[in-house]
Amino acid sequence: MTGTDGRMEAEDSGPSGYAAARLRLLTEGARSGPPRRAALAELTDDWLAGLFTAAAQGLTGVSLVAVGGYGRGELSPRSDLDLLLLHDGGDTKAVAAVADRLWYPVWDLGLALDHSVRTPGEARKTAGEDVKVQLGLLDARHLAGDLGLTAGLRTAVLADWRNQAPKRLPELQELCAERAERQGELQYLLEPDLKEARGGLRDATALRAVAASWLADAPREGLADARRRLLDVRDALHLTTGRATDRLSLQEQDQVAAELGLLDADTLLRQVYEAARVISYASDVTWREVGRVLRSRAVRPRLRAMLGGGKPVAERSPLAEGVVEQDGEVVLARAARPERDPVLPLRAAAAAAQAGLPLSLHAVRRMAATARPLPTPWPVEAREQLVTLLGSGRPTVEVWEALEAEGLISRLLPDWERVRCRPQRNAVHIWTVDRHLIETAVRASELTRHVSRPDLLLVAALLHDIGKGWPGDHSVAGEIIAKDVAARIGFDRADVAVLSSLVRHHLLLVETATRRDLDDPATVRSVAEAVGTQGTLELLHALTESDALATGPAAWSSWRGSLVADLVRRVSAVLAGDTPDEPEPAAPTAEQERLAIEAFRTGGPVLALRAQREPVGEDEPAQEPLGVELLIAVPDQPAVLPAVAGVLAVHRLTVRTAELRTLRLPDDVQDDGAVLLLNWRVAAEYGSLPQAARLRADLVRALDGSLDIAGRLAERDAAYPRRRGWVAPPPRVTVAPAASHHATVIEVRAQDAPGLLHRIGMALEKAGVRVRSMHVSTLGSNAVDAFYVTTGTGAQLPTEDASSLARVLEETLRA
Repeated sequence: MTGTDGRMEAEDSGPSGYAAARLRLLTEGARSGPPRRAALAELTDDWLAGLFTAAAQGLTGVSLVAVGGYGRGELSPRSDLDLLLLHDGGDTKAVAAVADRLWYPVWDLGLALDHSVRTPGEARKTAGEDVKVQLGLLDARHLAGDLGLTAGLRTAVLADWRNQAPKRLPELQELCAERAERQGELQYLLEPDLKEARGGLRDATALRAVAASWLADAPREGLADARRRLLDVRDALHLTTGRATDRLSLQEQDQVAAELGLLDADTLLRQVYEAARVISYASDVTWREVGRVLRSRAVRPRLRAMLGGGKPVAERSPLAEGVVEQDGEVVLARAARPERDPVLPLRAAAAAAQAGLPLSLHAVRRMAATARPLPTPWPVEAREQLVTLLGSGRPTVEVWEALEAEGLISRLLPDWERVRCRPQRNAVHIWTVDRHLIETAVRASELTRHVSRPDLLLVAALLHDIGKGWPGDHSVAGEIIAKDVAARIGFDRADVAVLSSLVRHHLLLVETATRRDLDDPATVRSVAEAVGTQGTLELLHALTESDALATGPAAWSSWRGSLVADLVRRVSAVLAGDTPDEPEPAAPTAEQERLAIEAFRTGGPVLALRAQREPVGEDEPAQEPLGVELLIAVPDQPAVLPAVAGVLAVHRLTVRTAELRTLRLPDDVQDDGAVLLLNWRVAAEYGSLPQAARLRADLVRALDGSLDIAGRLAERDAAYPRRRGWVAPPPRVTVAPAASHHATVIEVRAQDAPGLLHRIGMALEKAGVRVRSMHVSTLGSNAVDAFYVTTGTGAQLPTEDASSLARVLEETLRA
């Protein structure tokens, strides 16, 4: 029967009446979700209150209390009943008799029961010894008996929790971490435990406990909905299996989806993953805030004593334009204006990943709320910052998740929405599609020293499975999407073609190597025709390994790696022809010739700064790297390269591209001398560019030895604390065989860093070689440089000397 207030009531307080009413409630199709859980809790409350009243007649100083999940009113069909019989320590025999009259009817119905009988003092003592008990008591709810006794316990337990928070919260965090290690991440598992896995219901409960401590609070947006969604799934799981289980096994997912009115099991898993992702992100932010508050409390007394009681000012260390570090997080600078700076979200994310620091919740939300959308195609800086973010290794994951939590990723890359939280029903895969793509970029970042275009490798890693959100062959669909995305983010037509080819053929090498006869010339020729060039083959090899390593331990092995490497060697041989010689330098422009003549006549450096050209139209992506063009002409002399690179580093100028070549003076100058011409693209790390006059003055001092560049750089580095950051792959220095008939070509692939080119120049100078020309490019955070060097007499280096120089240079950059 139904009461006047609409709730289901037991026909009597006995077990049979409660059981019948409970069965009707659980089989009633009209009610599900929170209304059913609330009704089930209320029905159970009434039944237990009736049992208590009958059992405790004439007994005072006793109350019945619901704790844990039942205390929160979150009763799923097969949930345990968590009960505490609270008493004042009076007639213990009578209390024991009441307990028997309460517990046995519950057991007779086959309901799971977690019960205890304690005084308030005993309850507090047990809670002080076991944080799990304390968490359950935080949700204590009075059911029957002495209300004052229950209220007193609730007040005392909550006060204990707040007073002991600095000690108990680290314990709780450790419990959460241990559970996550055992159970895995709910947002990626094919058969997840809805309660115990990271991002599950226990983590949601832990966040409530942190909020109750008043020490920190979780991001609330979406949290209640995520918790409700997981509880709804658990309800459906209990109803379809008839068991008290939290594990969503594969064979039950279709039934659970049907119970919830969802399309299929994939839709179910995606909803579970989305909810888990909200809870996991909220947990990350909350525990970070707890750590910050506890550290602040520990340091504050000492600082207050040092500062005479004044409030300490948080230190802010610049990371990039509009981005600073504060209290171990990346935040926006006070002068940052997201509404005027559409690149700021990517710049902040790249800076955070490079520094190995989390993006603050406030910063991400502010950018999500106010940042303007990027134009199409993206400006060069946006593409560079995306590449830097993708190339930052393991820290990329946390930063990417922070952007995704506030919807920034789908705004930047709309095609991402189709793969977000998408499950992969394949035993080999251990991640969802979107996390697999980021994991592939992480793996690819370790191989950036093996390719000449690390930017293309990293973007291909991000996009290689983007077609899995569409019907049909995901490689074919992905090729079309990759073309569109690559053009939108500003790659030129040639690079777009390479990226789309990499996505189309990302399975080609491993499938051919493991399923085809490599001794058959037709097999190798077909791969060579599909790949087309040595550069694409190099990228595809690195992408293949990154993809396999990111899939799971079963997807890659030394055997598979050796088969793929053998295929790559054979295909490379087919593609190999005469290596083109070093291209002839273009004729100097009128401005370059004017600067060279002026440098010769004045005997010192002459330079000019010129703003970067803008894209000519919306359909044509910007071809030029970020920054301004810096033209420098210097009379030919030793140590020009390290001097110029050092001065730029001192002025915090990032080198995007650089070329150096020797320019012969015109015949009418009547001189056999030469001038070194340097054509560089530079950008300020943050702030504005220095004036050309200041650069020239410091360059003059660097060339005459009066400017201590190494000392200035060391002094600046010492002024800022070393950040843990991501450990980049080690630099790789190689000799390019037969790359030039006139010089020895030394190729350097390394992590870009302030003063990198200065260090390379100094090493080459110490080795006594002459830099005939050079071609430097910075792709994201990767420097890919080629130096054409000769002996002092202008000859190529002997083979042994070239190899020795490469080793010395590599050791220098590793130090």
